[in-house]
Amino acid sequence: MITGKNYIGAELSAKGQVTYKTVNPETNTENKTVFYEATDEEVNKAVNLAVKAFRTYKNTSDKDKATFLDAIATQLEAIKDSLTDIYMKESGLPGGRANGEFARTTGQLRAFATMLREGSWVEAILHVTEGKPDIRRMQVPVGPVVVFGASNFPFAFSTAGGDTASALAAGCPVIVKSHPLHAGTGELVSSAIIKAAKETGMPDGVFSNLNSKGIGVGRTLVQHPLVKAVGFTGSIKGGTALCKLAAEREEPIPVYAEMGSINPVVVLPSALKEKSSFWATQYAGSITAGTGQFCTNPGLILGVKSEAFDTFTRALGEAISDIAPTCMLHPGIKEQYEKTKQEVLSQSGYSEVAAPHTKVKENYALQQVIAVDGAVFLKNKAYHKEVFGPFSVIVRCKGEAELTEVLEHLEGQLTGTILSEDEGELRHFAETIEALKSRVGRLIFNGVPTGVEVSAAMTHGGPFPATSDSKFTSVGLTAVKRWVRPVSYQDWPDALLPDALKNNNPLQIVRTINGEVTQNAV
Repeated sequence: MITGKNYIGAELSAKGQVTYKTVNPETNTENKTVFYEATDEEVNKAVNLAVKAFRTYKNTSDKDKATFLDAIATQLEAIKDSLTDIYMKESGLPGGRANGEFARTTGQLRAFATMLREGSWVEAILHVTEGKPDIRRMQVPVGPVVVFGASNFPFAFSTAGGDTASALAAGCPVIVKSHPLHAGTGELVSSAIIKAAKETGMPDGVFSNLNSKGIGVGRTLVQHPLVKAVGFTGSIKGGTALCKLAAEREEPIPVYAEMGSINPVVVLPSALKEKSSFWATQYAGSITAGTGQFCTNPGLILGVKSEAFDTFTRALGEAISDIAPTCMLHPGIKEQYEKTKQEVLSQSGYSEVAAPHTKVKENYALQQVIAVDGAVFLKNKAYHKEVFGPFSVIVRCKGEAELTEVLEHLEGQLTGTILSEDEGELRHFAETIEALKSRVGRLIFNGVPTGVEVSAAMTHGGPFPATSDSKFTSVGLTAVKRWVRPVSYQDWPDALLPDALKNNNPLQIVRTINGEVTQNAV
């Protein structure tokens, strides 16, 4: 049952006077539950509980943390039907998407549990040389972490998503600022986390969930002197505002923000010789997937002017026009889509590739593709703007040099894609590919950017404004690195060292000893 209350640790609380409801964008009606905006008192209580929990949780064994994460996944699975129902009512997303995202959420929880059981994630490094200081280094958790739920992924990037899973794996208590668009989903997910925490003996305050429709609760959390780090997925405006707040604190803290990306796709000539129609169909699907509400949506497609590129452009326009429009996440997001799209369309110098004018339901989005010449794109940064929805810009470059120049002038991106069927061509366009690589966190070959695999090798990040810190990822096992810091022990008695650093390696983890990667004892 959804109460609309805040989880302050294991306690449900509703002390505020400000309330709100979520919206079903498919029916354009409010859902029934009333949610209570968290008060400053509730925020402070949640943070103080997290600080108290950290004293215990930071020293909880990796094995016990793994059991906790597995238990969260199991508890989520026990209420999957209820979760899927409210997910769909609050997001307008279909059941297939809900099921896929749910599986990803439980899968990444279990992936972090597996990582913890293996244990080498702590990066134990030992320098043990006779006649010199004995120095041993490992990663330790930073403290309470604030996680902001994302509008477009109610499961996988929100309450029990990658930020929460990785922070809990690191040994950091988590306070979630629930996203107001899917607060009911967030509360049900929170109930599963709290139940798992009790079941596995985790300290009260290891997790809290706070509701808020406005920006006040988020601001208070980021400015709270006992919070040590922040995870955010959302707009450039929101992410940069949080970074500024965190930097202006008496004790500045890191904000790991994933913010904006148009994910350039470079179509090299050989890709169009035999697969022009194939790629047109693939990219029509990618642009409209999830109503274009993916951070990896291909918002920019580039190629060298040619008859083949013109044919591809027309085929893309036809393919995307044949796709039925779908529902956006919220009336406010639909409104923002139309506003941002019009800001781009108010510019001069473009031509329409696809602009369906079918009458659609109120919160449904019509997809659109436009084309501009490379020279126009270089002169007008309005065409660089991320339009959050099913919208893409095709850039026709007059040659290889202009194509490379366009990429060199792009802002930082999450992904960049190369389409080609010729290794010799790839070598010829080496400078172009290097220009693309310098702007992205993930370089894709002959694929689409939508879809982010959860794995140890994944980088879901990139240069600003894709993220606030391009050295880190918000997806994959190395996402845990955001919530830890290195500590070196010098000349410390072996019996008092953490198990990861002891001579006999009781955890049997892989360590680096005097430059050698080994599981051996010292």
